[in-house]
Amino acid sequence: MNLRMVLAALPALALAGCNFAPKYVQPTAPVPQSLPQGGAYPALAAGDAATDTIGWRDFFTDARLSQVIAIALAENRNLRATLANVARARALYRVDRAALFPIINASGTLSAVQGTAGRVTDNFLVQAGTSAYEIDLWGRLRNQSRSSLESYLATDEGRKATQIALVAETASAWLSYAATADGLRIAEETMESRRKTLDVNLRREANGIGTKLDVATATTALNSAEAAVAEFRTSLAQSRNALELIAGKPLADDLLPSTLGTGDQLRTTLPVGLSSEVLLRRPDVLAAEHDLKATYADIGAARAAFFPTLSLTGLFGFASAGLTNIFSGGEFQKTVNGSLRQRIFDGGATANNLAAAKASRDAALATYERTIQTAFREVADALARRGTIDESIRAQSSLEANATTAYRISQSRYDAGVANYLEPLDAQRTLYNARQSLISARLTKAANMVELYRALGGGLVESTAK
Repeated sequence: MNLRMVLAALPALALAGCNFAPKYVQPTAPVPQSLPQGGAYPALAAGDAATDTIGWRDFFTDARLSQVIAIALAENRNLRATLANVARARALYRVDRAALFPIINASGTLSAVQGTAGRVTDNFLVQAGTSAYEIDLWGRLRNQSRSSLESYLATDEGRKATQIALVAETASAWLSYAATADGLRIAEETMESRRKTLDVNLRREANGIGTKLDVATATTALNSAEAAVAEFRTSLAQSRNALELIAGKPLADDLLPSTLGTGDQLRTTLPVGLSSEVLLRRPDVLAAEHDLKATYADIGAARAAFFPTLSLTGLFGFASAGLTNIFSGGEFQKTVNGSLRQRIFDGGATANNLAAAKASRDAALATYERTIQTAFREVADALARRGTIDESIRAQSSLEANATTAYRISQSRYDAGVANYLEPLDAQRTLYNARQSLISARLTKAANMVELYRALGGGLVESTAK
């Protein structure tokens, strides 16, 4: 009897190996095989440099900045929400995977029957069994489980992308705060200088060797400097607010930078390979690919819906008139039933579900290719900036040095009485703008390194393995 049952089950087991999902082949990346170089772009090394393996603690060399990044990774609410979504996707995958296994329920009953002679007969029944367990003949359940798995993996890659973006965003906000602090310091120095100049002009006018025009001009220059200081103080407070929002909690003053300096709070060089294959390792690209793979499994599940489903119902248990001997002296009972169901007419729902699954695959393919193209553009833009930023900083540094010299000479000429006040005032304005522009150029260089590090997939690993 058991042999006949096994032989009868063999065809169903063989059919259970069927899978109507189309075979997945990784699409060709719709970008050049090499990253751009020449012209505005820097020269790149041959091969595929592993920039994404550099730990963020090794990339960001300032201990305060590293500590703020660590706080953000622990406290940022967007990252917490992403982690919760990953846990949800994992749980949903396990729910779909559970459909591959039968659900077994157990029950027990006691009944008492009183006969005509007043005699009471007790009956005890203990049963366990499965109801409507589907034999996965065509791979429908397996493909649903596979789709859920790929969705979970995509969500997990999204978590990695969020973490990388958070590291870069935190660093950029911290560096922006440092640059704003430098800008405020220069504005305050300029304000004090113009206040002293106004005092000089007031004394000169009082002694009859100055003019009211010089006093009015010096007052206007001071008012302008005071307004700039007020704006920078506001910007500095707002920069701290933005940084603390990213970090997820208030930050101690000793974690905040007092100056950007030359931007030496992070590495000044990165190994960048020539091959664009590195883009395929970015978490956002991997997430898009997992979403694409999920649609392939969805097509397999939709195709399987055209074929009949086989469900089994099994029940076994023990029955006895006495509770103490229900398992030893009771009667063992078992039943197995199978049902085959085929949908005859559904108004085109099954066919349209398949069409929708194919359309979802086409959309996911376009999204995957677009994600690669976006990644290529981000790296190319960062490389273009990297190729010219040093030249820009050299020019800004020279401009500041020459503006300092011009201001010192024009101030000396004014003090000697051979030039009017407009000459040193114009020179001071030029110097002020040059100093602020140099700060902006240094911030651009530092931010560009952060962006290049992020665009190449860096920021996920905490420390580089030694």
